[in-house]
Amino acid sequence: MPKVLLVILMFGWLAIATFVCEAQEEPEAVKVRALELKLMDSYRERQIDAFASLLDEDLVITFEDGNTYGKIGYISYTSNPSVQVEVAEMSDLKIRLHGDAAILTGAYHERGQSKGKTYEYRDRFTDVWMKTGGKWRLVASHYSIPTKQ
Repeated sequence: MPKVLLVILMFGWLAIATFVCEAQEEPEAVKVRALELKLMDSYRERQIDAFASLLDEDLVITFEDGNTYGKIGYISYTSNPSVQVEVAEMSDLKIRLHGDAAILTGAYHERGQSKGKTYEYRDRFTDVWMKTGGKWRLVASHYSIPTKQ
């Protein structure tokens, strides 16, 4: 009986240790997560300077409809006065680090008004951040509409 109890305790501690290790993000992942949230908040609040400071000069973003924009186009899109973003939120965010690159995937939900009409999006996204000169910048982004299952 004591051996069985010892084995159970060992597996229990192993499971807890594994869970704790998985729950802790690497310091660079924590930084990128914070920048992703800052990007989303500055987009929603239309803080264009803060938003633009997070984008790489060579940024490319692809929207659900297939349109692609560079940095200037994305800033113009974001600053459109006929759009008022009420909700912009992410969930299921996962971060994978590969040296000076971070790949983020998750779900995105946005709701607001465009030209006086209510809109709502529920997308999946992939964002790629690159660290250059000691600073993380968004270099690529892709949004797609999940198929109904």
